[in-house]
Amino acid sequence: MSKAFTKESDAPDEDDELELPALPAGSKNYITPAGFARLRAELMELLDDERPKVVETVSWAAKNGDRSENGDYLYGKKRLREIDRRIRFLTRRLEIAEVADPSVHHGSDQVFFGATVTYAAPDGAERTITIKGIDEADNLQAEVSWISPVARALLKARVGDEVTLLTPQGPQTIEVVEVRYPSPAT
Repeated sequence: MSKAFTKESDAPDEDDELELPALPAGSKNYITPAGFARLRAELMELLDDERPKVVETVSWAAKNGDRSENGDYLYGKKRLREIDRRIRFLTRRLEIAEVADPSVHHGSDQVFFGATVTYAAPDGAERTITIKGIDEADNLQAEVSWISPVARALLKARVGDEVTLLTPQGPQTIEVVEVRYPSPAT
């Protein structure tokens, strides 16, 4: 059957190329060793396990005849595009990653990449965040990207310093209460 009668296309999907989160001009894509390992493990899982299984399913489904109504084939092709897109994204991110070990600052009271910082907000509430790379930050785990406004305000501050955090509601003064780093691996 001609491709003219199917929903397949040789053209890339509109969202085929994922936009990489913006980095400040001239800066590096910092990531912790654990974050780098997680991204690399995900890439290897996609390359070694998931992609070959989907290719096998698509190959089997293609042998079954009419592809226009073959759910296994259509879903498999879609899933294969998603996997390939994620592989390209991970490969590019790992190529430009700059692994920075936060444990080298263990015992320091100054805020650098990888620090877990407790700060006092203007309303008196204390909040604790960990400054991570843009590819590993998870807001649900109180991890923020080092390019986020709160991280930028806190970087290079010391315990007891008051810094200005620019928020949509206007500037706020926050005070650094505690700075922690992971212990160095022995």
